[in-house]
Amino acid sequence: MKQLVIKAFGDASQLVLVEESSPALAADQIRVQMHYAGVNPIDAKTRAGLGWGAQAIKDKLPWSPGFEVMGTVLEVGAEVSIHQAGDRVFGLLTGGGYSEKLVVPASCLLPVPDEVSDEMAAGLALAGATAWQGLTEHGGLKAGERVLISAAAGGVGHLAVQLARGLGATVVALGSSANHDFLHNLGADEVFDYRDSAALESMAPVDLFFDLVGGTSGCSLLSHVKSGGRVVTVPTITADEVKAAAEPLGLTVTGMLKRNDTQHLELLMQALAEQRLRVEVSQVYPLAEGAAAHRQIETGHTRGKILLQG
Repeated sequence: MKQLVIKAFGDASQLVLVEESSPALAADQIRVQMHYAGVNPIDAKTRAGLGWGAQAIKDKLPWSPGFEVMGTVLEVGAEVSIHQAGDRVFGLLTGGGYSEKLVVPASCLLPVPDEVSDEMAAGLALAGATAWQGLTEHGGLKAGERVLISAAAGGVGHLAVQLARGLGATVVALGSSANHDFLHNLGADEVFDYRDSAALESMAPVDLFFDLVGGTSGCSLLSHVKSGGRVVTVPTITADEVKAAAEPLGLTVTGMLKRNDTQHLELLMQALAEQRLRVEVSQVYPLAEGAAAHRQIETGHTRGKILLQG
């Protein structure tokens, strides 16, 4: 089987396509034909040797990125009863999704309803879980509150806009002018160009700032949060910087790491099936063009999700 791996940390050229044998199947595992793997900023950061992801795998190279996948079950282990050959499945992994075939614990992947396309299922798990947990568990967003979402047209952001609207919040979205109609169509109540300082000055204060950019951008937007308000900052590399800037302003600041939660994935998938949520897939690259997909995600200007096709 073909698999994209890195043998050393570095730029996107470190991703190389290799031929690997598919592992034997344990009793509690399933073998899956990968149809699509999501490409996320954490993939590129880990490949580059940055953040917690790189620390976790630095002694395990060569390593294959890919934390979210969608595919079809090819074979099940002797003790597996929750899946059978032919089932469409999706979910979160600890890496290795950039592979034509996967051998994973049966419990880590969930069924995909007939109503949901392969592409939408592939782009849901990581971005959806991050958006849901950031808004609810970490942000405590309530109906009637105002929430500011940066990078709102991106993978996590475009799902956060829809989920926040579903929770009854007033959604204030930041995005480039080219994405304003897209964000309004997702349910954003107010949309601002993050480069238009005059427009930003007119923004009414928010209760919660869901910071998906971090760094100087995250710090510069703290003044738009009400006194006593909350900030959830997602990029782990700059979380301490945002916290240091926010705390003197009397804001409650939380950094976060997405955690794998089956119930959350089931909730999100049900919302997809009922068309209360949609995943925007902007680009699909063949597995062999993983380096190009990483270069695109590193621009920071991707609408919705990027996928690799197995």
